[in-house]
Amino acid sequence: MWNPLSWVMEAAALIAIGFANGGGKPPDWQDFIGIVVLLVINSTISFIEENNAGNAAAALMAGLAPKTKVLRDGQWSEQEAAILVPGDIISIKLGDIVPADAHLLDGDPLKIDQSALTGESLPVTRNPGDEVFSGSTCKQGEIEAVVIATGVYTFYGKSAHLVDSTNQIGHFQKVLTAIGKFCISSIAVGMFVEIIVMYPIQHREYRQGIDNLLVLLIGGIPIAMPTVLSVTMAIGSHRLSQQGAITKRMTAIEEMAGMDVLCSDKTGTLTLNRLSVDKNLVEVFGKDVDNDHVILLAARASRIDNQDAIDAAMVNMLADPKEKCKALFISL
Repeated sequence: MWNPLSWVMEAAALIAIGFANGGGKPPDWQDFIGIVVLLVINSTISFIEENNAGNAAAALMAGLAPKTKVLRDGQWSEQEAAILVPGDIISIKLGDIVPADAHLLDGDPLKIDQSALTGESLPVTRNPGDEVFSGSTCKQGEIEAVVIATGVYTFYGKSAHLVDSTNQIGHFQKVLTAIGKFCISSIAVGMFVEIIVMYPIQHREYRQGIDNLLVLLIGGIPIAMPTVLSVTMAIGSHRLSQQGAITKRMTAIEEMAGMDVLCSDKTGTLTLNRLSVDKNLVEVFGKDVDNDHVILLAARASRIDNQDAIDAAMVNMLADPKEKCKALFISL
């Protein structure tokens, strides 16, 4: 009920119960009850749909919650990352998402993908004693580490908190506010004109004039519009969650739909964070050599045992599965 359109309806309800008490007639309880019921129905529908969308997103987030191997009471066990505390010993290996900020202990160097934090697509090397950040991904190696920060106290958590702390008003809220102001201004002008026409000119009774003002108030407000918009976005959020997308703010659906151009770096958030080579852009300077032959030679010269992103992109350019298997065999 916290929007300008609902405020006008609430004002109409107060007029029906307060100012409409005159002219030898009791307060207009029917209009009052009707307005209140309409407000409650709209608010209930909005709450239920938004709650369902939030539950779907929460269930998806729970299913995607990372787990990690942690040393507790001398035993290694798989636990949810949410229960980690500073001082825990965790194991980080190939494919794991680092669950918390941690210092690496003794072991071999790791290849860490920090694209979600820094935007750099190529993995970086982290040696024993170095710090790894929550949200990064292990691309090579295995090592133990001690947790130094969790949750909002991690580097990733602090960055997310800065993003959430912005007070910028979204486009959706601006549109609703503009519509609400327009409706309120129009109704105010209409009521002023109607009061002048009904009382000084037509000399109508007090109660009859109030009834006409209530009709103008109720009829001039699209009370169901916020509910319809909220339900529409809630349904969209629920469908996105079924496709594996988490919608933190439902208004973001409208903002994304209204974009003409999206500019994004390769951080892995809106892109696949996977290097690829466009065959059409491969330049050949030698004679009697085509693009396919150059790509084949590049793939055979690449190694995949070290899980290098550039070498993997070279091998993935091969369209022929037999040639790809042959290139993999040569690299090994």
